[in-house]
Amino acid sequence: MSYAIVRNEKLTRAEINGKCTHNDRKAKNHTNKDIDPTRTHLNYYIKKNQFTYTKEFDKYMKENNVQGHLRSNSIIMCQMIFTSDQAFFDRIGKEETKRYFDECYKFICNYKNLGEKNIISAVVHLDEGAPHMHLMFVPVVHTKDKEGKDIDKICARDFWKGRDSYRKLQDAYFNHVKSKGFDLERGMFVEDTNRKHYTVEEYKKITNFDNTKKILNEIKLELPEVPDITDISKFSRKRDEKILEEIIKPKDELIKELYKDNLSLHKELSKQSKVIDEAEKYQKERDSIIADNEKLNNKIKNLENEYKIKSNNLDFDYNNRKIRLEQEFQNKEFNIEYKYKSKIRSLEKENNHLHKIIDKFYETINKFIIWICKKFGLGESKELIKDFQEETHTFIDPETQLEYEDIEYDIEIDI
Repeated sequence: MSYAIVRNEKLTRAEINGKCTHNDRKAKNHTNKDIDPTRTHLNYYIKKNQFTYTKEFDKYMKENNVQGHLRSNSIIMCQMIFTSDQAFFDRIGKEETKRYFDECYKFICNYKNLGEKNIISAVVHLDEGAPHMHLMFVPVVHTKDKEGKDIDKICARDFWKGRDSYRKLQDAYFNHVKSKGFDLERGMFVEDTNRKHYTVEEYKKITNFDNTKKILNEIKLELPEVPDITDISKFSRKRDEKILEEIIKPKDELIKELYKDNLSLHKELSKQSKVIDEAEKYQKERDSIIADNEKLNNKIKNLENEYKIKSNNLDFDYNNRKIRLEQEFQNKEFNIEYKYKSKIRSLEKENNHLHKIIDKFYETINKFIIWICKKFGLGESKELIKDFQEETHTFIDPETQLEYEDIEYDIEIDI
Protein backbone atom coordinates (compact mmCIF):
# COMPACT_ATOMS: atom_id res chain seq x y z
CA MET A 1 0.00 0.00 0.00
CA SER A 2 1.25 3.50 -0.84
CA TYR A 3 1.42 6.25 1.76
CA ALA A 4 0.44 9.94 1.71
CA ILE A 5 3.74 11.70 2.43
CA VAL A 6 4.23 15.32 3.51
CA ARG A 7 7.40 16.76 5.04
CA ASN A 8 8.05 20.23 6.45
CA GLU A 9 11.37 22.04 6.82
CA LYS A 10 11.90 25.39 8.57
CA LEU A 11 14.34 27.72 6.83
CA THR A 12 16.26 30.89 7.69
CA ARG A 13 17.14 33.63 5.23
CA ALA A 14 20.60 32.11 4.72
CA GLU A 15 19.12 28.74 3.81
CA ILE A 16 16.32 29.61 1.38
CA ASN A 17 18.40 30.53 -1.68
CA GLY A 18 20.05 27.11 -1.68
CA LYS A 19 16.55 25.64 -1.88
CA CYS A 20 15.75 28.06 -4.70
CA THR A 21 18.77 26.89 -6.74
CA HIS A 22 17.66 23.27 -6.37
CA ASN A 23 13.91 23.80 -6.83
CA ASP A 24 14.25 26.08 -9.89
CA ARG A 25 17.03 23.92 -11.41
CA LYS A 26 19.40 26.89 -11.73
CA ALA A 27 22.62 24.91 -11.22
CA LYS A 28 24.58 24.12 -14.40
CA ASN A 29 26.03 20.91 -12.99
CA HIS A 30 23.80 19.07 -10.56
CA THR A 31 25.55 17.44 -7.61
CA ASN A 32 22.38 15.42 -7.14
CA LYS A 33 22.89 12.44 -9.45
CA ASP A 34 19.20 11.47 -9.23
CA ILE A 35 18.25 14.46 -11.41
CA ASP A 36 17.75 13.50 -15.06
CA PRO A 37 18.38 16.68 -17.15
CA THR A 38 16.63 15.13 -20.14
CA ARG A 39 13.36 15.17 -18.14
CA THR A 40 13.70 18.60 -16.50
CA HIS A 41 11.44 20.14 -19.15
CA LEU A 42 8.60 18.03 -17.68
CA ASN A 43 8.72 19.95 -14.37
CA TYR A 44 5.98 22.55 -13.91
CA TYR A 45 4.87 25.24 -11.50
CA ILE A 46 1.50 25.55 -9.78
CA LYS A 47 2.68 28.95 -8.50
CA LYS A 48 5.89 30.34 -10.00
CA ASN A 49 8.29 32.72 -8.29
CA GLN A 50 9.71 35.54 -10.46
CA PHE A 51 12.86 36.10 -8.41
CA THR A 52 15.05 34.25 -5.92
CA TYR A 53 13.37 33.33 -2.64
CA THR A 54 15.12 36.13 -0.71
CA LYS A 55 14.01 38.75 -3.25
CA GLU A 56 10.51 37.29 -3.28
CA PHE A 57 10.44 37.53 0.52
CA ASP A 58 11.59 41.18 0.50
CA LYS A 59 8.94 41.98 -2.10
CA TYR A 60 6.34 40.14 -0.01
CA MET A 61 7.23 42.22 3.08
CA LYS A 62 6.82 45.48 1.14
CA GLU A 63 3.46 44.55 -0.35
CA ASN A 64 1.87 43.07 2.80
CA ASN A 65 1.23 44.53 6.21
CA VAL A 66 2.83 41.69 8.12
CA GLN A 67 4.31 42.02 11.59
CA GLY A 68 6.99 40.05 13.38
CA HIS A 69 10.37 40.61 15.07
CA LEU A 70 12.77 39.06 12.56
CA ARG A 71 16.44 38.41 13.26
CA SER A 72 19.18 37.11 10.99
CA ASN A 73 18.53 33.56 12.24
CA SER A 74 14.72 33.80 12.26
CA ILE A 75 12.62 31.26 10.37
CA ILE A 76 11.12 33.24 7.48
CA MET A 77 9.94 30.40 5.22
CA CYS A 78 8.92 26.76 5.38
CA GLN A 79 9.30 24.19 2.65
CA MET A 80 6.78 21.39 2.35
CA ILE A 81 7.42 18.36 0.19
CA PHE A 82 4.36 16.37 -0.97
CA THR A 83 4.84 12.94 -2.55
CA SER A 84 4.19 9.17 -2.40
CA ASP A 85 5.97 6.18 -3.91
CA GLN A 86 6.54 5.56 -7.63
CA ALA A 87 4.07 2.65 -7.68
CA PHE A 88 1.24 5.00 -6.66
CA PHE A 89 1.96 7.50 -9.44
CA ASP A 90 2.39 4.73 -12.02
CA ARG A 91 -0.97 3.34 -10.94
CA ILE A 92 -2.97 6.59 -11.14
CA GLY A 93 -1.40 7.94 -14.36
CA LYS A 94 -0.44 11.40 -15.62
CA GLU A 95 -3.76 13.26 -15.29
CA GLU A 96 -4.50 11.99 -11.77
CA THR A 97 -0.92 12.78 -10.73
CA LYS A 98 -1.50 16.39 -11.76
CA ARG A 99 -4.81 16.45 -9.85
CA TYR A 100 -3.06 14.98 -6.80
CA PHE A 101 -0.57 17.87 -6.62
CA ASP A 102 -3.34 20.40 -7.32
CA GLU A 103 -5.18 19.03 -4.28
CA CYS A 104 -1.96 19.23 -2.20
CA TYR A 105 -1.67 22.89 -3.18
CA LYS A 106 -5.29 23.60 -2.26
CA PHE A 107 -4.78 21.80 1.05
CA ILE A 108 -1.91 24.03 2.21
CA CYS A 109 -3.73 27.18 0.98
CA ASN A 110 -6.54 26.36 3.42
CA TYR A 111 -4.47 24.79 6.20
CA LYS A 112 -4.73 26.99 9.30
CA ASN A 113 -6.28 29.66 7.04
CA LEU A 114 -2.84 30.31 5.56
CA GLY A 115 -4.07 31.84 2.30
CA GLU A 116 -2.61 31.59 -1.21
CA LYS A 117 -0.94 35.03 -0.99
CA ASN A 118 1.47 33.63 1.61
CA ILE A 119 2.71 30.92 -0.76
CA ILE A 120 5.91 31.98 -2.53
CA SER A 121 6.41 29.07 -4.91
CA ALA A 122 5.07 25.60 -5.72
CA VAL A 123 6.95 23.45 -8.25
CA VAL A 124 6.40 19.80 -9.22
CA HIS A 125 9.55 17.79 -10.06
CA LEU A 126 9.17 14.92 -12.52
CA ASP A 127 12.90 14.58 -13.25
CA GLU A 128 14.07 13.28 -9.87
CA GLY A 129 12.92 9.93 -8.49
CA ALA A 130 9.21 9.68 -7.65
CA PRO A 131 7.13 12.78 -8.56
CA HIS A 132 7.06 15.33 -5.72
CA MET A 133 6.18 18.97 -5.10
CA HIS A 134 8.29 21.60 -3.30
CA LEU A 135 6.05 24.27 -1.79
CA MET A 136 7.59 27.38 -0.17
CA PHE A 137 5.41 29.50 2.11
CA VAL A 138 5.74 32.22 4.74
CA PRO A 139 4.52 30.89 8.14
CA VAL A 140 1.92 33.58 8.85
CA VAL A 141 -0.52 33.32 11.76
CA HIS A 142 -3.72 35.33 11.93
CA THR A 143 -3.92 36.71 15.47
CA LYS A 144 -4.65 39.87 17.48
CA ASP A 145 -2.38 42.55 18.86
CA LYS A 146 -2.42 43.92 22.40
CA GLU A 147 -5.31 46.24 21.49
CA GLY A 148 -7.38 43.35 20.15
CA LYS A 149 -7.02 44.28 16.48
CA ASP A 150 -6.67 41.55 13.83
CA ILE A 151 -3.11 41.26 12.52
CA ASP A 152 -0.96 38.92 10.43
CA LYS A 153 2.35 37.92 11.98
CA ILE A 154 5.32 35.89 10.74
CA CYS A 155 5.99 33.35 13.45
CA ALA A 156 6.97 29.76 12.66
CA ARG A 157 6.86 28.91 16.38
CA ASP A 158 3.16 29.84 16.61
CA PHE A 159 2.31 28.32 13.22
CA TRP A 160 3.72 24.99 14.38
CA LYS A 161 2.58 25.44 17.95
CA GLY A 162 2.29 22.29 20.04
CA ARG A 163 4.32 19.09 20.19
CA ASP A 164 1.71 17.32 18.06
CA SER A 165 1.60 19.99 15.31
CA TYR A 166 3.19 17.68 12.71
CA ARG A 167 0.85 14.84 13.71
CA LYS A 168 -2.11 17.17 13.11
CA LEU A 169 -0.61 18.16 9.75
CA GLN A 170 -0.28 14.50 8.73
CA ASP A 171 -3.86 13.73 9.87
CA ALA A 172 -5.36 16.72 8.05
CA TYR A 173 -3.35 16.06 4.87
CA PHE A 174 -4.25 12.36 4.80
CA ASN A 175 -7.97 13.08 5.37
CA HIS A 176 -7.92 15.68 2.57
CA VAL A 177 -6.34 13.51 -0.14
CA LYS A 178 -8.42 10.50 0.96
CA SER A 179 -11.62 12.56 0.61
CA LYS A 180 -10.55 13.49 -2.93
CA GLY A 181 -10.52 9.84 -3.99
CA PHE A 182 -6.83 8.94 -3.71
CA ASP A 183 -6.26 5.41 -2.38
CA LEU A 184 -3.46 6.05 0.11
CA GLU A 185 -2.60 5.08 3.67
CA ARG A 186 -1.58 7.45 6.43
CA GLY A 187 2.11 7.18 7.35
CA MET A 188 2.99 5.51 10.67
CA PHE A 189 3.36 7.74 13.70
CA VAL A 190 6.93 8.70 14.52
CA GLU A 191 6.30 7.55 18.12
CA ASP A 192 5.65 4.04 16.78
CA THR A 193 8.56 3.88 14.34
CA ASN A 194 11.06 5.86 16.47
CA ARG A 195 12.36 7.05 13.10
CA LYS A 196 14.12 10.35 12.52
CA HIS A 197 13.08 12.30 9.43
CA TYR A 198 16.12 13.41 7.47
CA THR A 199 16.28 15.88 4.62
CA VAL A 200 16.90 14.46 1.15
CA GLU A 201 20.51 15.62 1.25
CA GLU A 202 21.13 14.11 4.70
CA TYR A 203 19.53 10.83 3.67
CA LYS A 204 21.71 10.53 0.56
CA LYS A 205 24.84 11.13 2.64
CA ILE A 206 23.83 8.54 5.25
CA THR A 207 22.74 5.74 2.87
CA ASN A 208 25.40 4.24 0.62
CA PHE A 209 24.04 0.75 0.02
CA ASP A 210 24.78 0.56 -3.70
CA ASN A 211 28.41 1.51 -3.18
CA THR A 212 28.70 -0.90 -0.22
CA LYS A 213 27.38 -3.79 -2.27
CA LYS A 214 29.75 -2.96 -5.12
CA ILE A 215 32.74 -2.95 -2.76
CA LEU A 216 31.59 -6.19 -1.17
CA ASN A 217 31.42 -7.93 -4.55
CA GLU A 218 34.85 -6.69 -5.60
CA ILE A 219 36.74 -7.20 -2.33
CA LYS A 220 39.15 -10.14 -2.03
CA LEU A 221 40.15 -11.58 1.29
CA GLU A 222 43.69 -12.84 0.83
CA LEU A 223 46.38 -13.09 3.46
CA PRO A 224 49.50 -11.30 2.19
CA GLU A 225 52.61 -13.33 1.87
CA VAL A 226 54.70 -13.41 5.06
CA PRO A 227 58.45 -13.68 4.63
CA ASP A 228 59.82 -17.07 5.47
CA ILE A 229 62.15 -16.86 8.45
CA THR A 230 64.31 -19.72 7.15
CA ASP A 231 65.30 -17.65 4.14
CA ILE A 232 67.11 -15.25 6.42
CA SER A 233 69.25 -17.90 8.16
CA LYS A 234 72.17 -17.14 5.93
CA PHE A 235 72.59 -13.76 7.52
CA SER A 236 74.52 -13.30 10.73
CA ARG A 237 72.69 -13.99 13.97
CA LYS A 238 72.75 -10.40 15.11
CA ARG A 239 71.42 -9.19 11.83
CA ASP A 240 68.94 -12.03 11.82
CA GLU A 241 67.64 -11.16 15.25
CA LYS A 242 67.52 -7.47 14.38
CA ILE A 243 65.53 -8.09 11.20
CA LEU A 244 63.27 -10.52 12.97
CA GLU A 245 62.55 -8.28 15.95
CA GLU A 246 62.40 -4.89 14.21
CA ILE A 247 61.00 -5.67 10.79
CA ILE A 248 59.50 -9.07 10.30
CA LYS A 249 57.60 -9.58 13.55
CA PRO A 250 56.05 -6.07 13.64
CA LYS A 251 55.02 -6.37 9.99
CA ASP A 252 53.72 -9.86 10.54
CA GLU A 253 51.62 -8.74 13.53
CA LEU A 254 50.33 -5.73 11.60
CA ILE A 255 49.31 -7.89 8.68
CA LYS A 256 47.50 -10.32 10.97
CA GLU A 257 45.67 -7.44 12.72
CA LEU A 258 44.70 -5.95 9.37
CA TYR A 259 43.51 -9.33 8.23
CA LYS A 260 41.32 -9.68 11.35
CA ASP A 261 39.95 -6.19 10.78
CA ASN A 262 39.30 -7.05 7.17
CA LEU A 263 37.41 -10.19 8.22
CA SER A 264 35.33 -8.12 10.65
CA LEU A 265 34.56 -5.54 7.98
CA HIS A 266 33.68 -8.29 5.55
CA LYS A 267 31.21 -9.73 8.04
CA GLU A 268 29.65 -6.32 8.57
CA LEU A 269 29.43 -5.73 4.85
CA SER A 270 27.87 -9.18 4.45
CA LYS A 271 25.23 -8.25 7.03
CA GLN A 272 24.46 -5.07 5.10
CA SER A 273 24.31 -7.06 1.89
CA LYS A 274 21.81 -9.47 3.49
CA VAL A 275 19.73 -6.50 4.65
CA ILE A 276 19.75 -5.17 1.10
CA ASP A 277 18.83 -8.58 -0.30
CA GLU A 278 15.97 -8.88 2.20
CA ALA A 279 14.83 -5.38 1.29
CA GLU A 280 14.89 -6.24 -2.41
CA LYS A 281 12.98 -9.45 -1.70
CA TYR A 282 10.44 -7.51 0.35
CA GLN A 283 10.12 -4.95 -2.45
CA LYS A 284 9.42 -7.71 -4.98
CA GLU A 285 6.84 -9.30 -2.68
CA ARG A 286 5.31 -5.89 -2.06
CA ASP A 287 5.13 -5.17 -5.81
CA SER A 288 3.53 -8.59 -6.33
CA ILE A 289 0.96 -7.92 -3.60
CA ILE A 290 0.22 -4.49 -5.08
CA ALA A 291 -0.25 -6.06 -8.52
CA ASP A 292 -2.58 -8.74 -7.07
CA ASN A 293 -4.45 -6.05 -5.16
CA GLU A 294 -4.82 -4.06 -8.36
CA LYS A 295 -6.26 -7.12 -10.10
CA LEU A 296 -8.71 -7.66 -7.24
CA ASN A 297 -9.73 -4.01 -7.35
CA ASN A 298 -10.33 -4.27 -11.09
CA LYS A 299 -12.35 -7.46 -10.56
CA ILE A 300 -14.42 -5.74 -7.85
CA LYS A 301 -15.00 -2.76 -10.15
CA ASN A 302 -16.09 -5.10 -12.95
CA LEU A 303 -18.51 -6.88 -10.59
CA GLU A 304 -19.84 -3.53 -9.41
CA ASN A 305 -20.36 -2.46 -13.04
CA GLU A 306 -22.15 -5.73 -13.83
CA TYR A 307 -24.34 -5.28 -10.75
CA LYS A 308 -25.16 -1.71 -11.75
CA ILE A 309 -26.02 -2.81 -15.30
CA LYS A 310 -28.27 -5.64 -14.05
CA SER A 311 -29.83 -3.37 -11.46
CA ASN A 312 -30.49 -0.73 -14.09
CA ASN A 313 -32.01 -3.36 -16.41
CA LEU A 314 -34.28 -4.61 -13.61
CA ASP A 315 -35.31 -1.05 -12.78
CA PHE A 316 -35.94 -0.41 -16.48
CA ASP A 317 -38.05 -3.59 -16.86
CA TYR A 318 -39.96 -2.80 -13.68
CA ASN A 319 -40.64 0.76 -14.76
CA ASN A 320 -41.73 -0.36 -18.24
CA ARG A 321 -44.06 -2.96 -16.78
CA LYS A 322 -45.45 -0.44 -14.33
CA ILE A 323 -46.06 2.03 -17.17
CA ARG A 324 -47.77 -0.64 -19.27
CA LEU A 325 -50.05 -1.67 -16.38
CA GLU A 326 -50.90 1.95 -15.68
CA GLN A 327 -51.71 2.50 -19.34
CA GLU A 328 -53.87 -0.64 -19.45
CA PHE A 329 -55.69 0.42 -16.28
CA GLN A 330 -56.21 3.89 -17.67
CA ASN A 331 -57.52 2.43 -20.94
CA LYS A 332 -59.91 0.10 -19.09
CA GLU A 333 -61.02 2.91 -16.81
CA PHE A 334 -61.59 5.12 -19.84
CA ASN A 335 -63.57 2.39 -21.63
CA ILE A 336 -65.76 1.75 -18.57
CA GLU A 337 -66.32 5.46 -18.06
CA TYR A 338 -67.08 5.85 -21.75
CA LYS A 339 -69.61 3.00 -21.61
CA TYR A 340 -71.31 4.46 -18.53
CA LYS A 341 -71.47 7.90 -20.04
CA SER A 342 -72.87 6.45 -23.26
CA LYS A 343 -75.51 4.52 -21.27
CA ILE A 344 -76.40 7.60 -19.25
CA ARG A 345 -76.75 9.68 -22.42
CA SER A 346 -78.94 6.95 -23.92
CA LEU A 347 -81.15 6.81 -20.79
CA GLU A 348 -81.39 10.59 -20.68
CA LYS A 349 -82.42 10.61 -24.31
CA GLU A 350 -84.98 7.87 -23.69
CA ASN A 351 -86.25 9.70 -20.60
CA ASN A 352 -86.66 12.92 -22.53
CA HIS A 353 -88.60 11.01 -25.19
CA LEU A 354 -90.90 9.44 -22.56
CA HIS A 355 -91.55 12.88 -21.03
CA LYS A 356 -92.57 14.13 -24.45
CA ILE A 357 -94.86 11.12 -24.93
CA ILE A 358 -96.46 11.66 -21.51
CA ASP A 359 -96.90 15.38 -22.15
CA LYS A 360 -98.40 14.61 -25.49
CA PHE A 361 -100.69 11.97 -23.87
CA TYR A 362 -101.90 14.57 -21.30
CA GLU A 363 -102.60 16.98 -24.10
CA THR A 364 -104.51 14.34 -26.12
CA ILE A 365 -106.60 13.20 -23.07
CA ASN A 366 -107.61 16.80 -22.33
CA LYS A 367 -108.58 17.37 -25.94
CA PHE A 368 -110.53 14.06 -25.99
CA ILE A 369 -112.45 14.90 -22.77
CA ILE A 370 -113.31 18.36 -24.08
CA TRP A 371 -114.44 16.82 -27.38
CA ILE A 372 -116.63 14.17 -25.56
CA CYS A 373 -118.26 16.86 -23.44
CA LYS A 374 -119.11 18.96 -26.46
CA LYS A 375 -120.13 16.02 -28.62
CA PHE A 376 -122.58 14.59 -26.15
CA GLY A 377 -123.48 17.74 -24.25
CA LEU A 378 -122.09 16.52 -20.96
CA GLY A 379 -121.28 19.89 -19.48
CA GLU A 380 -117.88 21.08 -18.28
CA SER A 381 -114.94 18.76 -18.76
CA LYS A 382 -113.75 19.43 -15.20
CA GLU A 383 -116.96 18.06 -13.77
CA LEU A 384 -116.72 15.03 -16.00
CA ILE A 385 -113.18 14.35 -14.85
CA LYS A 386 -114.19 14.82 -11.22
CA ASP A 387 -117.05 12.31 -11.54
CA PHE A 388 -114.76 9.83 -13.32
CA GLN A 389 -112.19 10.04 -10.54
CA GLU A 390 -114.73 9.65 -7.71
CA GLU A 391 -116.57 6.73 -9.29
CA THR A 392 -113.51 4.79 -10.51
CA HIS A 393 -110.97 5.91 -7.88
CA THR A 394 -108.66 6.64 -10.78
CA PHE A 395 -106.83 9.93 -11.32
CA ILE A 396 -105.96 11.33 -14.70
CA ASP A 397 -102.62 12.61 -13.28
CA PRO A 398 -100.29 9.54 -12.99
CA GLU A 399 -98.22 10.97 -10.10
CA THR A 400 -101.40 11.56 -8.08
CA GLN A 401 -102.59 8.08 -8.96
CA LEU A 402 -99.29 6.56 -7.75
CA GLU A 403 -99.45 8.46 -4.46
CA TYR A 404 -103.01 7.28 -3.96
CA GLU A 405 -102.12 3.65 -4.62
CA ASP A 406 -99.17 3.87 -2.16
CA ILE A 407 -101.54 5.17 0.55
CA GLU A 408 -103.99 2.37 -0.16
CA TYR A 409 -101.19 -0.19 0.02
CA ASP A 410 -99.97 1.10 3.41
CA ILE A 411 -103.53 0.98 4.79
CA GLU A 412 -103.92 -2.66 3.69
CA ILE A 413 -100.67 -3.62 5.38
CA ASP A 414 -101.67 -1.91 8.64
CA ILE A 415 -105.00 -3.76 8.62
